[in-house]
Amino acid sequence: MSWINDLAKQLSNAGPWQRPAAVTLTGRYCSLEPLDLSKQADELWSEMVRLDPEFNQWKYLAGMGPFENQQAWVDSWTQFDATTDNQTFAVRVHETDKLTGQFSLLRLRPKHGSAEVGFVRFPPQMSRTTASTEAQYLLADYILGTLGYRRYEWKCDDQNQPSMLAAKRLGFTYEGTFRNDLVVRGRNRDTAWWSIIDSEWPILKAGYQRWLSPANFDENGCQQTRLEECCALP
Repeated sequence: MSWINDLAKQLSNAGPWQRPAAVTLTGRYCSLEPLDLSKQADELWSEMVRLDPEFNQWKYLAGMGPFENQQAWVDSWTQFDATTDNQTFAVRVHETDKLTGQFSLLRLRPKHGSAEVGFVRFPPQMSRTTASTEAQYLLADYILGTLGYRRYEWKCDDQNQPSMLAAKRLGFTYEGTFRNDLVVRGRNRDTAWWSIIDSEWPILKAGYQRWLSPANFDENGCQQTRLEECCALP
């Protein structure tokens, strides 16, 4: 049928794309290591609860946390990992040489060139640091740059203002909110959707690199130009 051919011509590359792999991604300030709790649990648990004993970083996470102890966390994550398609990374901060946080690729759709970044568990000592920003950059560049995906998603509870602000700061575009989307801990969750698409990534990548450059920070480590300014889309 002629209309099928017309539709096929709309994309020069209609996939499928390669599924994200358990690779190590290395930057100036941090590295991403594939999560392996059989080797990383002690170090990662220690860093994630050291300055967050109330488990606030799990507050908006559906169905997981808080945890009574390390084993409860390991058991919960093991169950999640067995039932959810994901590729999860731990973040090693070069300055301390410690694993300080984890995040995941979720909703993996290689057929459509789309993946979501989620389950971001960066404890307080990672908040708005060069390492946390570079971690987000490394993963985005792996998906949109190396693998050439068309779409990179961010979803969060619309009441989670830190996550909403982080998405905006990191260059994601707000797409709308799914109302009455989930029931989480006995309450309604409306879910906000954000994304970066392939045509935007070259501009955002250059902006991230400009922000992460040592030249963007003074002798006290204070930024000269904000990330939002570096990553402003036309």
